[in-house]
Amino acid sequence: MKSVIYETKGRAREFNELAINLFTGCGHKCIYCYGAAVTHQDKNSWENKPRPRVTLEEIEQSARQWQDKSRRILLCFVTDPYQLIEQETQLTRHVIETLHKNNLNVIILSKGGLRSMRDFDLLTPKDAYATTLTLTTDLASRKWETNAGLPLERIQALKEANKLGIETWVSFEPVIYPEQTIELLNMTHDFVGHYKVGTMNYHPQGKNTNWHDFGWRMKRALDSHKAHYYFKMDLLKEMGVNPSEFRQTWVCR
Repeated sequence: MKSVIYETKGRAREFNELAINLFTGCGHKCIYCYGAAVTHQDKNSWENKPRPRVTLEEIEQSARQWQDKSRRILLCFVTDPYQLIEQETQLTRHVIETLHKNNLNVIILSKGGLRSMRDFDLLTPKDAYATTLTLTTDLASRKWETNAGLPLERIQALKEANKLGIETWVSFEPVIYPEQTIELLNMTHDFVGHYKVGTMNYHPQGKNTNWHDFGWRMKRALDSHKAHYYFKMDLLKEMGVNPSEFRQTWVCR
């Protein structure tokens, strides 16, 4: 049986080596979403008819194949583990329990905000909780990420995870408005373990940003807070640096 836990490639590998996509589609309706395009699916169906794509039996069998205490599984890369449909199925909770039972740990990557806090009782210091931060205002968030958790909700979830001793990190990708990204760093550096910084792919807005200048400004801001960070390869290329010569202060794993 083919494993539903898979080894990532390309850009996805800069998030984690192993992942599961629990759903086909995502009801957050982010206008920059690339999920439908990269999986060759209809965008309308992707946004309006998301559905589970794995069963607990498949998770159980795959977990046995990857059983290794040192491995963590990313939930999820091209979809969200705490979109609205998950509240009906509670699939993510059952998956976390199954992976833990098989000595595997998880990295939650979600824009679900308060919804994503439901399963914090299951997470341990061996797991991690991450969110994507893009915008500082509710108005802009509702425009760009219709059904995702609002900015302050995502930040509240990070604070709570940090209080519980769960490793936290933030994905600054996509970067929609660079000034807001730097402001989000200033708002969160006290309780975020590390940051992954990228650009904006798959949307015309990305062409409005001078990525070279943004990258170096972002590095100065991160260094001023003594924050740990990983700059993604797309951004390093725009900054004109050799990745092997750029000092990352957090090792991507």
